[in-house]
Amino acid sequence: MLLFIDESGHNESGTPCEVLAGVAIAEDTLWNLVKAVRAAERDYFGDYLRNLLTEETKARKLLKTKRFKTAAKPCDLSGQDSVLLANSLLNKGKISHEQGLASSGETYFEIVAYSRQVLAFVHEVLDIAAGFNVQVFASVMDPRCPRPAPGRLRKDYVYLFERYFYFLESLSSRERGLVVFDELDKAQSHILVQQMAQYFLGTRTGRYRSSRIIPEPFFVHSDLTTGVFLADLAAYILGWGWRLNSMTQPSRTELKPYASKLHDMQYHGYKPKIDGTGDWQLHGIWYIHDLRPQNDREEEE
Repeated sequence: MLLFIDESGHNESGTPCEVLAGVAIAEDTLWNLVKAVRAAERDYFGDYLRNLLTEETKARKLLKTKRFKTAAKPCDLSGQDSVLLANSLLNKGKISHEQGLASSGETYFEIVAYSRQVLAFVHEVLDIAAGFNVQVFASVMDPRCPRPAPGRLRKDYVYLFERYFYFLESLSSRERGLVVFDELDKAQSHILVQQMAQYFLGTRTGRYRSSRIIPEPFFVHSDLTTGVFLADLAAYILGWGWRLNSMTQPSRTELKPYASKLHDMQYHGYKPKIDGTGDWQLHGIWYIHDLRPQNDREEEE
């Protein structure tokens, strides 16, 4: 089982929530899922996006507020017209980028068609993921919440790995979990590897969970990896569109239909209580008020 992880709203980006999101995909379905997403790219844009875009496909660009406003502009277009116009816009953009032109000369119809195709494409991608039984995990938190001491693995990672572990426990006893991150710079990757090692090898709970989760992560280029693209979509959408009643952060109403699909894909399971009196119910998406481990908070108190 592969857990692709990405984050959104970090590094003072100005978004109302930080999100650490993971999508779990079985190895034996991964390639078919990738092919389905690639086929959707051709259906909506007339070609693979890697052949048309001059930069990485990121949720914050696909689903920006302006995209929805543009898609809502008056314009009568058929489905096939929209594909051709969206393809034309992307090809014009690629040529202007290669030639260093200030403008690509896109038309009103092309701009509206492309925005509509993007929004429909993201819905299709989420539907494809649901069809392949992709499990969604995410830690949602306020950017101002307290942080752990240097060297300690943040609670959003601990909670993510906890849910992933119990998901793996519900599968075959031979199933093991691999963790795949969007590539970070070398220094950040080194810190994260050290923090994961300290957790999985240096704590009793971590050692127990390493029986299912391989403690050494993989780092990949997100622009080449469909799994990380799905995690990026999940992180961005949940950061703006998923809210509990107790949360006061602003949200974007137009993203709630996408967030609803992710909500339906989240993992649900159980964790045995320490005293043996029953189980705690676990949900794949949760809100965190404090990123410090329990002992860090106790020291401050």
